[in-house]
Amino acid sequence: MKLIKLSIFVFLMHLQFNSFAQTEGATTPTHKVVIQLNTADTAAWSGVIGNIKNLSKVWPGNIKFEVVVHGKALDFLVAAKSHLVTDIDQLAKKGVVFNACENTMGKYGITKQMLIPSVFSVPSGVAEIILKQEEGWSYLRAGL
Repeated sequence: MKLIKLSIFVFLMHLQFNSFAQTEGATTPTHKVVIQLNTADTAAWSGVIGNIKNLSKVWPGNIKFEVVVHGKALDFLVAAKSHLVTDIDQLAKKGVVFNACENTMGKYGITKQMLIPSVFSVPSGVAEIILKQEEGWSYLRAGL
């Protein structure tokens, strides 16, 4: 009888230790946020930068961002027209992805060479947002 109690005790201690070890070593899931920006409102542009910085403080090292820019917001990513080039470059170095919509680029005659060097492009900004949402990314819309 004592052997059975001892075996049960050892088994329970094993379960408790493994549960503790899994909890201690567990990582918080990475948050993934896609931000849609399609307004010429430069206050909204600054708001995007602010949102990224603030969320990065809440979940440091545990959040991914993709900013998808299309429509009238495209100048946000054009080197000669954006007042946030330094901020965009610094965030890109930290892993934030900034994507310009190629449909909008074509509409406004913007080439990839005109974009901030750390910026990428996607064929369709709206399609990119849909794809990210289908992959489980959280959605934020900047501006209006």
